[in-house]
Amino acid sequence: MSAHPLSAPHSCPQVETARRLADKVLFPTAVATDRGGVIPTAHLQALQDAGLYGIFSTEAVGGSNLSNEDRNLVIEALAGGCLTTTFIWQQHAGPASATALCEGEAHRYAAGLARGDIRGGVAFAHLLRQGAPVLRAEPCGDGWQISGTAPYITGWGDVDIVLIAARWHDSVIWGIVPGIESETMSVHMLELAAVNSSSTAVVTFDQHLITTDDITSVVSFDSWLENYRMGLRANGSLALGVTGRCLSLLGPSELDAEYVCARERLDTASVDELPAARANASDLCMRAATMLVAASGGGAIALSHHAQLLARQAMFLLVQSQTSEIRQHQLDRSM
Repeated sequence: MSAHPLSAPHSCPQVETARRLADKVLFPTAVATDRGGVIPTAHLQALQDAGLYGIFSTEAVGGSNLSNEDRNLVIEALAGGCLTTTFIWQQHAGPASATALCEGEAHRYAAGLARGDIRGGVAFAHLLRQGAPVLRAEPCGDGWQISGTAPYITGWGDVDIVLIAARWHDSVIWGIVPGIESETMSVHMLELAAVNSSSTAVVTFDQHLITTDDITSVVSFDSWLENYRMGLRANGSLALGVTGRCLSLLGPSELDAEYVCARERLDTASVDELPAARANASDLCMRAATMLVAASGGGAIALSHHAQLLARQAMFLLVQSQTSEIRQHQLDRSM
């Protein structure tokens, strides 16, 4: 079954490629991927062969420099094929963008990341937590020493490097660390109710040195938070992708019009309106998945059925990249 016929029109070859891969490569094996515990190497290689790792990089370093609109459509298409694969691949955006724009020595990673020869992960969600920072940086002679915990690093074992964010007073230190365990980096793998094959890890740092050559930037926390709020649109594409797949399996329904409106609302939202638009997209995703389970009957509960997989993915997307503002809008909608 192809992605929903009401998917947004496009003229971008990367979007067409993403939709083809989603329908022909990712979706047919999505259940097996979910149950297998790891992402098939062939999935990530297919994305690399199609040049899709490069959509997060500028043309100056060998990327495709897509518009935000086309990039969002690529994410949406792939998420409708296999959310787990897409979730690992999307982490690449952090290091690819950071190194492409970096004026220091960390720029040396940019070309490899644009080609997908180097695959990257990211760890920064902990910055949104209330209370004392869980990952801290201290300056030292050779760069920065990192101590504490990165609660969620996705794609462990599938990524070569990880862009991490650590707090130092009112600043955020962004740097590259290798995607391998060491004396100063210990790893504990998580078990997740959804996207478990994403190989998500808790990584604890004990005075881990990031040399100056691997620092991509040092920015104020407030400026980072402002930029992060401006970038909330992209993760809404994950919910749209899962919604579109649910609706394609359902056939015509009253949710079709809401699907189109949800994308338009995300695309046109101001920064202050984005949290409500994100909450609307995740709510629609849950309702579409619930409807698919109901329409599929008892068979939907079998682990071999796509309906239960999509329902668990919809649940995951309620909390993935959830800010306090998004959470409040989600709770308000349920009252």
